[in-house]
Amino acid sequence: MKNIIKNYGSSLILLGAVIIGGVCGVVFGEKTAIVKPIGDLFLNLMFITIVPLVFFSISSAIASSKEMGRIGNILKNCIIVFLFTIVVSAFIGYFGALIYNPLGNSDIETIKSLAPAVEETQALSIGEMIVNTFSVGDFKLLFDKGSLLPLIIFTVAFGVATTSLKEKGQAMADWLQSGSDVILKIISYVMKLAPLGLGSYFAYTIGSLGSSLISGFIHAFILYMLITVFYFFIVFSIYAYLSGGMPVVKVFWKNNVEPSLTAIATSSSAACIPVSIVNTKRMGVPDDIAETAVPLGTNIHKDGSVISGIVKIVFIMGMYDMSVTGIGNMFMIIGIALLAGVVVGAIPSGGATGEILMLSLLGLPMSNLGILMILATIMDIPATLLNATGQTISTVMVARLTEGKDWLKKSLNKA
Repeated sequence: MKNIIKNYGSSLILLGAVIIGGVCGVVFGEKTAIVKPIGDLFLNLMFITIVPLVFFSISSAIASSKEMGRIGNILKNCIIVFLFTIVVSAFIGYFGALIYNPLGNSDIETIKSLAPAVEETQALSIGEMIVNTFSVGDFKLLFDKGSLLPLIIFTVAFGVATTSLKEKGQAMADWLQSGSDVILKIISYVMKLAPLGLGSYFAYTIGSLGSSLISGFIHAFILYMLITVFYFFIVFSIYAYLSGGMPVVKVFWKNNVEPSLTAIATSSSAACIPVSIVNTKRMGVPDDIAETAVPLGTNIHKDGSVISGIVKIVFIMGMYDMSVTGIGNMFMIIGIALLAGVVVGAIPSGGATGEILMLSLLGLPMSNLGILMILATIMDIPATLLNATGQTISTVMVARLTEGKDWLKKSLNKA
């Protein structure tokens, strides 16, 4: 019992707080708005650490690296793992939607009447979306949590430039490392408030979500939850096993509680970045891999968003009696979902960019945006869980590719 408390005490307290918050949300419904400020305060404290954490962690990892080849190898392995896992998620989502119709026998006219009115939106071209995803128009915009991918690109360049200067850049490398240590210490302080903050935010989320689970959308929610359970417990466990057998499976699930609960309670992949970095290091992942793969993956690798995109696409195509079967349609649906998954924001309610892209590529009226926004809302919590956990296990897989099959044993020996 003492060992359980020692190893899992903080995680159990956090789990208890989230469960209590969820129960309160179910019982008190919209009245839970009274505790929302507490959750918002905690979430804001997490958000203000994200930009400096991304900047210091990635730049210091690169600047302190003695071999630029290692950083290049880490980035290459990140891309390999991200592509592999996101394609797997897309196919699982597609075949899941074929097995269980997300529309069910719902009345399409009723669904349309339930959708909120949305102002006609000007669809962006693919080129504009790419530019907006990978860059910003002003330096100060880099330091906005909605611009994490441009920030990562700048940070990588900053770290490479620091390393290339060798002795001249050593003072900057030391400062970056010190900054990384300081921001991680601040995060440890903030996480002491996690039980109260996450419990309060989750209570409000559940309390306000109930009204969205209305007839017509319930089948899509059931489908997504079934896929989530399968993907979370089965697929992620398989990935962990492939990364080093049962020892890695055990260390992964032991240290995955806090990132998962943070994802569930906040519905924000970005808010999970600090927690995921800390916990992947506890899993034995080397610092430079954890500090590079987690922030990068949060922005360009979203298993949950891709699966939800597939469900939304199949749902809206079903409303227009468009066929979703056949090789051509399969690759079209998966391709659109993969593209939309990259442009979806890593923060709660990060905009309807992905949904607009879907409708644009499908050639459907933008008036359907309200329907897709409802679907996005009811799938947001499980999607964030899969997104955040996907970054954690992908980082473990990158460690396996970079360090070799005995990476965990090497890490334990160093410790």
